[in-house]
Amino acid sequence: MSTFDTEMASSTDSSATVDEEVRRLYERYQAAESDAERHQIALEMGELDGRRHAEIYAALEDE
Repeated sequence: MSTFDTEMASSTDSSATVDEEVRRLYERYQAAESDAERHQIALEMGELDGRRHAEIYAALEDE
C-alpha cells in the first residue's frame, strides 16, 4: 500500500467515525424532550464540526 493509499484509508476511517458520531448526535437530537437538551446536543454537534474542519485544514497544510 502506498503512502497515498494509507493517507486515504486513514482519512476515510476518520470520516466514517465522524459520520457515525453525527448520526448518533442527530438521533439524540430528534429524541430530545426539551429545548435545553437539544441546545446541549447542538453544542456537541458544533464541537464535532469544528474538529472536522480543523482536520481538513491540517491535511491541506500538509500537502
